[in-house]
Amino acid sequence: GALLVNERIDREELCGALSPCSLSFEIVVENPLELYSGTVEIQDINDNDPVFPSSQARLEISESVAAGARFPLESAQDPDVGINSLQTYQLSANPNFALDVQTRVDGSKYAELVLEKELDREEQRELNLVLTALDGGSPPRSAHVQIHIDVVDANDNAPVFNQSTYKASVRENTPSGTLVARISAYDLDDGPNGDIVYSFSSHTPAKVRELFALDSATGELRVKGQLDYEETKLYEIYLQAKDKGAVPGVAHCKVLVEVVDVNDNAPEVTVTSVYSPVPEDAAPGTVVALLSVTDLDSHDNGQDSGSPPLSAVKHILVQVSDVNDNAPKVSQDSYDVYVPENNMPGIPILNVSATDPDLGRNAHLSYTLLQGDTTFGHLFSINRENGTLYLLTSLDHEDQVEFSMMVQVQDGGFPPLATNVSVSVFVTDLNDNAPMVLYPHPNTTATYTDVVAPGTPAGHMVTKVVAVDADAGYNAWISYTLLQATDPSLFLVGLHNGEIFTARQLREDDAPEHTLVILLKDHGEPVLSTSATVSISVAEMVKEVLTDLTDVAPANDPRRHMTFYLILAVILVSAAFFITMLSVGIFKCYKWRQSKELYNSSRSTTYRTPGPFQHIDAVRGGFTPPSFYHQVYLTTDSRQSDLLCKKPFTSSPLGSRQGTIRNGEPGLYHQIVGTASRLPTPAE
Repeated sequence: GALLVNERIDREELCGALSPCSLSFEIVVENPLELYSGTVEIQDINDNDPVFPSSQARLEISESVAAGARFPLESAQDPDVGINSLQTYQLSANPNFALDVQTRVDGSKYAELVLEKELDREEQRELNLVLTALDGGSPPRSAHVQIHIDVVDANDNAPVFNQSTYKASVRENTPSGTLVARISAYDLDDGPNGDIVYSFSSHTPAKVRELFALDSATGELRVKGQLDYEETKLYEIYLQAKDKGAVPGVAHCKVLVEVVDVNDNAPEVTVTSVYSPVPEDAAPGTVVALLSVTDLDSHDNGQDSGSPPLSAVKHILVQVSDVNDNAPKVSQDSYDVYVPENNMPGIPILNVSATDPDLGRNAHLSYTLLQGDTTFGHLFSINRENGTLYLLTSLDHEDQVEFSMMVQVQDGGFPPLATNVSVSVFVTDLNDNAPMVLYPHPNTTATYTDVVAPGTPAGHMVTKVVAVDADAGYNAWISYTLLQATDPSLFLVGLHNGEIFTARQLREDDAPEHTLVILLKDHGEPVLSTSATVSISVAEMVKEVLTDLTDVAPANDPRRHMTFYLILAVILVSAAFFITMLSVGIFKCYKWRQSKELYNSSRSTTYRTPGPFQHIDAVRGGFTPPSFYHQVYLTTDSRQSDLLCKKPFTSSPLGSRQGTIRNGEPGLYHQIVGTASRLPTPAE
């Protein structure tokens, strides 16, 4: 806060004769914001000598001049002010004159010679005096002028002014030539000694002579230059009247001219400080700029109330700076994207569009994929600059149908603002899976042979081809067609359920072994297909089993000639078979009603559209994939079998979804209902 002098100060150059000399300034204090006005007063030092207009002065004084007469002397000028200005005059010692120092209204000094003893031309024709001007400095500075006085013959009467002081007022904008005052003097002498000539006194400042003009014959004082109230408000003008005698008589008067202020100065607006840029969230009442207004005129003219009033206009440019007050705006709150499965990796699938009305970094948007699921980072990627969402890998509808993620749009402000938008990616199904045969199992070396008794009537369901399609919707609908058969006239295949029926009653002359090739096709585009081979034997099932048992037992005995072991084995087998059949009969009688209801419900629908649960039919107990859990219910009057497979299902917004059944997949629950054509008697 120190105020320092920047360069050498010359008070006389800045203010001239004006005192006190002061410089005004304004200081802005921040935090808190305050405005102070200050004034530096430039103090005068005695660095200037008094100066006379000329180095010598000449006076003509008649010998007839009476004692007490006064003779003004040229005044010395000292640009210093106050005590350092001109303070007094001193006159060299002489017997006739004394020095009288007078003070003007403005405080300046001037000297007059006072005749104390009448002159005698015959005694002394001329006098040489020295006038010294002294200022009040310490030590004082001085100036000298030589005064030469010629004593002339007497002109008995000097001019006389009708008043010693004249007063006048004039407006500061008065044009040149305007009459200010008219002075008048008279002289009682005749002839040249009575003719009067008016002029400025010798000590009249040069500035006054530049502003006013005096008619020497008429005594009219007129405006000559441009008056300025703000520079000088009052002029004290000293005039003299001199006759034309040999020794002219002189009379002196003064004219006080008051300058009247005119509203000739417009207000000046000074912008002390402009606080720019201003944040757009600045509170009402926030200081934007500090202004000061000045007017050099006085009174009402200086309060902006002149007539006519003058005005000033100051243009202030205030920059408004942006504040991060707008979060990014997205065109929609959520996006649903549908991508066909088996897509090419690296393709763009979505462009998240967002805008921010802010400017600069506050409007620079970056896009980030929020990792709700860590696996999404391997599947999806988003361009931070333009919001383009890329799919990094190929998707499989059968693996996952829907992906939900959150995209965050964030600006570059401080603190940053962000907006989240949800993105759901749905994997649409393509027909990329052919039907898969579950029964008969296509990838096993074991041969599943279905048995049908001779004489079986037409319409009897012999077996059933069980298949699934991993696709969804129409792509998973399977149709079954008999492609090849040993006897095409003997068997039919259900178009939608894969059930194999007898087309007519079996005859004795029909072949004992039949091989059927079933073509399975889905409804996709393009159509995918597969085939299943079914083997059917025409035989009495229980009789064949017992015959095989009888044939096998001796083959497994390495000592065929041991009759004892053979008889014992036959007895044990017969007893075990009898006990088993008896137990089964008792158990079936107990469960008959429940199994009947189960049979009726399983036959109610032979074909269903793929949905949340998979309903698959099987024949007897032939379809038994490993790791499945089975419950078997046998009825005495049923020749049909059902296999129920259940799998948890997650709903999809894209429509129905068909579950996939895989061998050995944990979490599956299977229920198999089988039947026997009939129960053997105890004898059999």
